[in-house]
Amino acid sequence: MKLRRRKFLQLAAVAVSLPCALRIVWAQDYPVRPVRIVVGFPAGVAPDIVARVIGEALSERLGQQFVIENRPGAGSNIGTEIVVRSPPDGYTLLLAISSGAINATLYSNLSFSLVRDIAPVAMIGLGPFVMVVNPKLPAKTVPEFIAYAKANPGKINMASQGTGLASHLMGELFKMMAGVNLIHVPYRDNFTADLLGGQVQVAFVPITNVIEHIKDGRLRALAVTTAKRSELLPGIPTIGEFLPGYDATGWNGIGAPKGTPSAIIEKLNKEIGAIVLDPAMKARLIGLGIEPLAMTPAEFGQRIADDTEKWAKVIKFANIKVE
Repeated sequence: MKLRRRKFLQLAAVAVSLPCALRIVWAQDYPVRPVRIVVGFPAGVAPDIVARVIGEALSERLGQQFVIENRPGAGSNIGTEIVVRSPPDGYTLLLAISSGAINATLYSNLSFSLVRDIAPVAMIGLGPFVMVVNPKLPAKTVPEFIAYAKANPGKINMASQGTGLASHLMGELFKMMAGVNLIHVPYRDNFTADLLGGQVQVAFVPITNVIEHIKDGRLRALAVTTAKRSELLPGIPTIGEFLPGYDATGWNGIGAPKGTPSAIIEKLNKEIGAIVLDPAMKARLIGLGIEPLAMTPAEFGQRIADDTEKWAKVIKFANIKVE
């Protein structure tokens, strides 16, 4: 009787361990067919270009095609939901960007949660923004800008790329922390011409969008939005040097459907980490306005969770709603 019970327990242990062993072997062979990376934006825009650069490198390293699939709409929510509903087998990935952390609160009717339903795979890098002003504004530093804004409440126009987008939220975080009243002016198209012309006086924009205007003096850079100074503008201070705790950085990474085998996630994390730290790739990404940064899946997941919580507070404070 004891022998039968022992045999039963041995067989049960094998039955439990076999699927795990098979998953590990499967992950070692992964990928055995093309992998799609879903991008929630149109072809040709910055996130799409980053996805194609990383996809090309993964194809070379892993011997299978990583195909970019553009599924734009609803602030990238359509693309994210497609990945959430896909089989968790490693063959559908998401180009996850920081706007997803904003959307979690901005859109009240989402059928998914970025934190709950997307498994973090790997960080690609940070997308630093810069606070720029029209040179006609009599403020050459962040403290001078805050003093001027407090002395002239409601008289400074702050441009953004649209309500609820990163350029808007970064400005609202600044307003909240500095205690200033800036008039938000959302644009559907590029607002650079109006910023150069002085119709709007301040904006929070990706560094690469305005770096040439900063260099030729047509715009004045007051500070970068990152926690640390940016390689793209090394001589410009951070906003956090004047408003401790301010950190409003865009980021790009790779996610997968929840339930994707951990061995596949770890393999992709290792490969992407090696890609973004390669000197030639680092230079290429920096040229695209991305500061390469490798993270473990757990670290990337914590970044997503932290940003989701931070932007929720800003959205509620500013009472931001999308139509």
